[in-house]
Amino acid sequence: MVKCSLIRALVVAVGMAAAALVASPANALVEININKGNVQPLPIAVTDFLQGDMGAQVSQVIAADLQRSGLFAPISKTAFIEKIANPDAAPRFEDWKVINAQALVTGRVTQEADGRLRAEFRLWDTFAGQQMSGQQFYTQPENWRRVAHIIADAIYKQITGEEGYFDTRVVFVSESGTKQQRKRQLAIMDQDGFNVRMLTDGSDLVLTPRFSPSRQEVTYMSFANQQPRVYLLQLETGQREVVGNFPGMTFSPRFSPDGQKVIMSLQQDANSNIYTMDLRSRTTTRLTSTAAIDTSPSYSPDGARVSFESDRGGKPQIYVMNADGSGQTRISFGDGSYSTPVWSPRGDLIAFTKQAGGKFSIGVMKPDGSGERILTTGFHNEGPTWAPNGRVLMFFRQAAGSGGPQLYSIDLTGYNEQLVKTPTYGSDPAWSPLLE
Repeated sequence: MVKCSLIRALVVAVGMAAAALVASPANALVEININKGNVQPLPIAVTDFLQGDMGAQVSQVIAADLQRSGLFAPISKTAFIEKIANPDAAPRFEDWKVINAQALVTGRVTQEADGRLRAEFRLWDTFAGQQMSGQQFYTQPENWRRVAHIIADAIYKQITGEEGYFDTRVVFVSESGTKQQRKRQLAIMDQDGFNVRMLTDGSDLVLTPRFSPSRQEVTYMSFANQQPRVYLLQLETGQREVVGNFPGMTFSPRFSPDGQKVIMSLQQDANSNIYTMDLRSRTTTRLTSTAAIDTSPSYSPDGARVSFESDRGGKPQIYVMNADGSGQTRISFGDGSYSTPVWSPRGDLIAFTKQAGGKFSIGVMKPDGSGERILTTGFHNEGPTWAPNGRVLMFFRQAAGSGGPQLYSIDLTGYNEQLVKTPTYGSDPAWSPLLE
């Protein structure tokens, strides 16, 4: 059972009483325009937070988050000239300009009398010579990594003008054992691969987990008792329930943007069609009716449209329809086949898996099918999922001759691809919204 008490335990206090003048993003010299395509990473210095090992660990997570985004280049601490002794005082800006640190992060971590941790930071514009942001946070000691992710999000937003994505989690299928006796468990982790926890015991096959956009809830497919069914799992309580009792196989479940419906594919004989189920009334609505295989539905963020995969034209392609099933239109027309479409949280793109020339690619296209762009290609890439800010994708890859799949992330430039290390093999990732 996974408890989410950390969400309730974290108290955020924005602003510091002793803060110096805070520059707005419009007035600050330090900024990143992330709409310019391939962005040159911003040199940033993240100092060890004062006091003790915990402060250094917090700053290490912050630097790792920023570096992994591809938008920041943390400067090696061996290059630092000034040793920060008081994070409340203005730094010697000239010392940081010498090493080309365009932004500087200082802070401290202390333990309160009641046992809680207080983490505070300041973000400085070294060339303007002024503070850009300052915040402090209180939490239980075991939640220190989450505080670091929240601080990284605050820095990311201050400099880019957009929401970060570091204070998030990912559900995925953890795979262990030999290929002949592969054990697949539903697992959850922080977006950087830390704090992995198993949600199922591996006695039943699990597939395609998906996060609710509004609750601490996951939907997934399982073969419990040899019956393929779609389940809902409450992360706080561990309670699991079946979504409907359909006569055929149900798969590829995904929540609606308001979290009130689940959209999925129901197999009947040799074909499958797309249905929705209202989670309050448990009523179902059929959206497609073909002799083909219609699957992998995904809502647009406004809930007005649905993308899905269908082989009604002879091989799998991507289609878009209205949320009531009307206006079904094919949008993919490139070479090869297309599958696993998923709508960006920003609404501007649809990510997909493409198979052509014996290789699998992860790419994006606009909702009308234009602007197709391949981000990465390999022996077997599949299953893209979006970070909540719509700037980064996670997917799984199985290299030729490898023992199993691994998780990777890549941003929309296609240049910043990173392995997300997990204790076991991993597949079918699904990114959470920003935690509350």
